[in-house]
Amino acid sequence: MDQAKGTGIAGAAGIAGARITILVSALGAGGTEHVVSLVASHWARLGCAVTVITLEAPASEPYYRLDPRVALRRLDVPVQKASKLHAAWLVIRRLHRLRSVIRNSRPDFVLSFLTRTNVLALLATRGLGLPVIISERNNPAAQPFGSLWKWLQLRLYPRAFALVTMTKGALDYFSPEIRRHGRVIPNAINLPAGWENKRGNNVLTAVGRLTRQKGFDLLLEAFARIADQHPDWKLVIWGEGEARWELEAQRDALGLSNRVEMPGLTPRPGLWLETADAFVLSSRYEGWGIVLLEAMAAGLPVVSFACDWGPTDMIADGEDGILVPNGDITALADALSDVMGDDTLRTRLAANAEANVRRYDADHVLSQWDAMALSALEHASARKKPVKPYPANATGY
Repeated sequence: MDQAKGTGIAGAAGIAGARITILVSALGAGGTEHVVSLVASHWARLGCAVTVITLEAPASEPYYRLDPRVALRRLDVPVQKASKLHAAWLVIRRLHRLRSVIRNSRPDFVLSFLTRTNVLALLATRGLGLPVIISERNNPAAQPFGSLWKWLQLRLYPRAFALVTMTKGALDYFSPEIRRHGRVIPNAINLPAGWENKRGNNVLTAVGRLTRQKGFDLLLEAFARIADQHPDWKLVIWGEGEARWELEAQRDALGLSNRVEMPGLTPRPGLWLETADAFVLSSRYEGWGIVLLEAMAAGLPVVSFACDWGPTDMIADGEDGILVPNGDITALADALSDVMGDDTLRTRLAANAEANVRRYDADHVLSQWDAMALSALEHASARKKPVKPYPANATGY
């Protein structure tokens, strides 16, 4: 029997009936939110009592579908810009509400995603005797944080039962004290059910939150350099975020108003897969790049910056995708031009990508989460065992 598969069967059987609480700041459109919905729904289907806690307002709706058996609790203390004094008050409110809801959910262990939420989880569970698994979902070396959050991260992370990252590079960033209980679990392929192939209109596609991290400003500059060579191609950037105005202004200044579309979020997850003919990831840094994995799994030719971390784990350069030096606009433009101008190249890269990323099959990846959960449950069970009394004839008092 395959070792990973065997571990998955044992893990799934061992966690059935467990009570699990998962923390995440929000359930909008994003890679972390996608993973939360996948893992929470998987455990609910196994018979676990799963509670997902978010900081969102009560009216917020998840972008990704959750199994109806998953209990969703919204704390109504969303992340927002505030003065230092007000921000401190918000943190206190979050901690108070979070601790109360965690206790009411009576979990066997807690799983938390993203740095600030991880810090809150470790503070809110102090003294409760619960194993807390924390997961970093971005590049910890590049992601900006305030000095206080960084200090809290360094002090609190060693108290976690385990740290899960998506790449070894991200795990190696942390100190030996933090990473000694580390696990590397990559993202899983989870393509939308029933998607239709509507390709063939020469659409170069990018997907992500409209922020500096995603490097869409670099992509616009690269596309501008080659747009005239490929007049039958257009660029579509799916996503929403605070940089929309700047990106639209840059697009217009580059004379690309009729060549670049920015339609916002897809009406349903993964809809962009249906119309894309090639995919590009232009991020300055990543935790993984789940949209890149989805593009490869759906049989798309891909071009990506070789940013830390993720793309270099997924792509074998020249075989199932093209990697270019991180931040090199000229190299990105040249690679995109090669792909857009060569149908044979696109076909070869797409076929190899679809075959090679099968190692990230959802069943295989979820079995690793099951093993992580089983480890936490065994730890919690061991801590609850009563201490055996000394026999009546014992000495050494």
